[in-house]
Amino acid sequence: MKSQDTPFEGGPLDGRVLPVLLGLTGHPPKVYRVPVPDAAGGPPTVLVYRRVQSRRSKRLGLHQGWKYAYDPEGRASGGPKWPWSGPRAKGGGATPESHADE
Repeated sequence: MKSQDTPFEGGPLDGRVLPVLLGLTGHPPKVYRVPVPDAAGGPPTVLVYRRVQSRRSKRLGLHQGWKYAYDPEGRASGGPKWPWSGPRAKGGGATPESHADE
C-alpha cells in the first residue's frame, strides 16, 4: 500500500505532517477520523478532518496536492448526496393524506 505525507491544519494536529494511506485512485480519503482515548476511561473522542486542496500551480492552475482541515463540528458524511435522499418535506406530496377527504 502506498502512503503520502499529508499536512494537517487546525485542531490538535495543527502543523503536523502524517503519512496517510492512499486509496485505489491514488488519493487520500475524503474524511480522516482520529480517535483520542479519554483519560477517565470513557468513550474516545473522535477528531474529524476533511480533505481540501493544498495549492494550485501558478501558471496552469493545476491541482498540486491535498491537506486536511479540522472540522470542529464533525459532520457525518453519509456517502453520496442523492437527490432523493434529502430531508423529507412535510405535506405537499403527490399522495394525499389519509384524512384529506374529511
